[in-house]
Amino acid sequence: MDSPAEAPQDAAPNGGAPPVAPTGSEQALENHPPVLLSFVEADYPAAALAQGLEGTVVLRLTIESDGRVSDAELVEAAGHGFDEAAQAAALRFLFSPARRGDTPVASRILYAYEFRLPEPPASGALRGRVLLPGAGSLGVAGAEVLVRRHDGSTGRARTDSEGRFQIEGLAPGPCVVSAEASGIGRAEVETEITAGRVAEIALRLVQTGEAAPIEVTVRGPSEAERRRQSAEAVTVVETDRIKRETSDMGEVLARTQGVGVRREGGLGSATRFSLNGLTDDQVRFFLDGVPLELAGYPFGISNVPVGLVERIEIYSGVVPVRFGADALGGAVNLVTDQDLCETRAGASYEVGSFDTHRAALSGGHLHRPSGLFARASGFFDYAKNDYPVDVEVADERGRLSPARVYRFHDRYRSAGGNVELGVVDRPWAQRLLLRAFATDYDKEYQHKLVMTVPYGGVTYGETSAGANLRYEQPLGRGVSLDVVGGYAYVRGRFLDVATCFYDWLGRCVRERGQPGETDSRPHDQVFWDHSAFARLNAVWRIQPSHAVRLAIAPTYLTRTGDERRQSDPASPDPLADRRGLLTLVNGLEYDLDLFDDRLENILFVKQYVQRIESESPAAGDAPRGRDRSTHRFGVGDGLRYRFTPWLYGKASYEWATRLPSADEVFGDNAMIAANLALEPETSHNANLGLTLDARETPAGAFRATGNGFVRAMDQLIMLLGNDRVQRYENVPGARSLGVEGSVGWTSPGGYLALDGNVTYVDFRNASSEGTFGDFEGDRIPNRPYLFANGAARLQFRRVFAPEDEVALTWNGRYVHEYFRLWESIGRRESKQVIPSQLVHSAGLGYVVGNGQASLSTTLEVQNLTDEAVFDYFGVQRPGRSLYIKLTAEL
Repeated sequence: MDSPAEAPQDAAPNGGAPPVAPTGSEQALENHPPVLLSFVEADYPAAALAQGLEGTVVLRLTIESDGRVSDAELVEAAGHGFDEAAQAAALRFLFSPARRGDTPVASRILYAYEFRLPEPPASGALRGRVLLPGAGSLGVAGAEVLVRRHDGSTGRARTDSEGRFQIEGLAPGPCVVSAEASGIGRAEVETEITAGRVAEIALRLVQTGEAAPIEVTVRGPSEAERRRQSAEAVTVVETDRIKRETSDMGEVLARTQGVGVRREGGLGSATRFSLNGLTDDQVRFFLDGVPLELAGYPFGISNVPVGLVERIEIYSGVVPVRFGADALGGAVNLVTDQDLCETRAGASYEVGSFDTHRAALSGGHLHRPSGLFARASGFFDYAKNDYPVDVEVADERGRLSPARVYRFHDRYRSAGGNVELGVVDRPWAQRLLLRAFATDYDKEYQHKLVMTVPYGGVTYGETSAGANLRYEQPLGRGVSLDVVGGYAYVRGRFLDVATCFYDWLGRCVRERGQPGETDSRPHDQVFWDHSAFARLNAVWRIQPSHAVRLAIAPTYLTRTGDERRQSDPASPDPLADRRGLLTLVNGLEYDLDLFDDRLENILFVKQYVQRIESESPAAGDAPRGRDRSTHRFGVGDGLRYRFTPWLYGKASYEWATRLPSADEVFGDNAMIAANLALEPETSHNANLGLTLDARETPAGAFRATGNGFVRAMDQLIMLLGNDRVQRYENVPGARSLGVEGSVGWTSPGGYLALDGNVTYVDFRNASSEGTFGDFEGDRIPNRPYLFANGAARLQFRRVFAPEDEVALTWNGRYVHEYFRLWESIGRRESKQVIPSQLVHSAGLGYVVGNGQASLSTTLEVQNLTDEAVFDYFGVQRPGRSLYIKLTAEL
């Protein structure tokens, strides 16, 4: 590469003798040398380039008072064509002229022009997918992919079972990519390879004899791949195949490294999500960047229909500022279909054991000339959850004996829908979308926290409705804006007015003295939440490799309620106290890319503000106000370095703060009591990992990740209590150390795919004083610390039809035993233990399409060996069960 090197002045400004010291009035004048404003790169002599020669040419430049170069005299020659090239380039330079005082004057300087050989270009890679003819999303297995450069060099690959391919070691520059599958068709597109990057394209085959349609070439990775390879601590799960399976969102997440999903029962039961050991609200959940509870799903992530989600982004410990989140352990973002450029529709229906029925429907259309867009989706879930469990049943004389019974009061029903209307790709709005939603669910409670006393009349439910408006628009000069704001309403209800004592056979064995099963008092509670929120993200891309992001995220929630069955109507109703929670999370982020995207660094700072407005009852007096404000700061950094196109490492850190949520502070009006004295929790979170993704080798596609993490927490918020009632409390100190890893392999041709992952979390109490000081060094109780997943998929194409697929799948999950209570209390043989468990599931799927549409059928057996499964002590999950699902896509 040519580069200038400027020498000092050696002559008088007017070309005469060197200047002498000024006298008289001239002593007040100061000389300023010329400054190069516009550099012109010289043509590298072809002969010298071919011979690998370098050289330096020294010129004496005459610079006129207007900054032009009028003469380039040769002082030191280099030969081989360097002299002439340097002179020609230097005569086109432009300077800020020399000045004597404020007066521009002519000058002469020595200038050394260096010729250095260009660095050999680094190689790039090409990744893509070959699709069947038509408008479907089915890939073509075994297609031949050929990359041809203009210099005659080529690269080849064959697609795997999903139609995907990757070719490494390609020289940078334009190329032509063609794909062909015998008996199906061929396609050809042009793209460009960039050094050190993985370009991604899509090729849709065209049947022989048809005119080739115009193909859109994506230069660079897809959005999912870009997230994976960014400096963010994120795992991305794409759901294109999972949508056809019977797995719900909780099961999909539980198969991911570092993630644990525990349930109290069957479909619709209470779920505890954990990420690297941290649980509940320590992990924040979003739908397209909007908090999940404000997007129509206040009843948890596990019950969000998989068919409505395109990909899942799991952020471990370090959360990007764009979410405006005060997460301690990370975040999960469910991303719906962001492709608004075509008409789509889909439907699914699932039926299975325990009277389970699940249905989902979605569709959207864009009117390209006007930019008008409309989309709608809906779902319905129902399960009786009457699966058998092992309990102790009393006989006529009150003696307990083991028995297998069917759960009789565990029904679940939920339904919901949303509608989006707006415009896209207008000069004044890239996207302007209004989304309205409504959801409702009801759930029966079968027992207390353990399966000892059955309930026959306790129910809980919520209704949610709201709307949000999103606006996205580039403002010019590298600035873009993404704003979303909205309102959500939630009405919760808890009913416990049964007058009977029930046994495990569902019989009313005797009447109660007064109604109420949970605590011998009747409850008919309702509460109302009103929430308003906004998320503003402004990005200024100063240069292609430098960007600054500002995020502002306020949320305000008010809650009030009513206990309609008070034992003493004259006493104050604590649920009627009005409570408010204002949260403001701001962030500033600087994103830097260096060395052709080999290195990316994201540095950020966050600000947390919370205002709690609450009233607590005072005996014999009016409610007493208990307001509190919190103001904290945080900082973090994420780094990614790409060693090769298929190997990269990541490191990240965040000093995170998590403000107490409404349910933690105010309780849930059911099983969790309020704690208005909760303090924010903080943590030093760090991650270090390495990822390998070699998708095209003679032995197949290989993928592997390995991560280590640490979480050093203070004032950890934990759910503690007994079998009757629980509430959130602060644990002064805790720390979590862990490792996680995953490996995967897909055979050549994509017929067989094997995947597995394992997670170990050493999560311990670090408090030396206070309530938990006696348990310093103990493992935090009632949390799995060692678990693993395995998966296998065997598939064949064109079995019964030209465009069909048959697949056999297996999934397995192992969870090692763990204690329910502190490990230092009592003898090991007397401790309450959740036992080790190994659970299998197997499925058979069939997909057929015609290029325009596809239809799939999946038959799956869960808990294949009918193991007794416990996620919590004394709470049994379903045994062997059978499900079948039909899915149609247009």
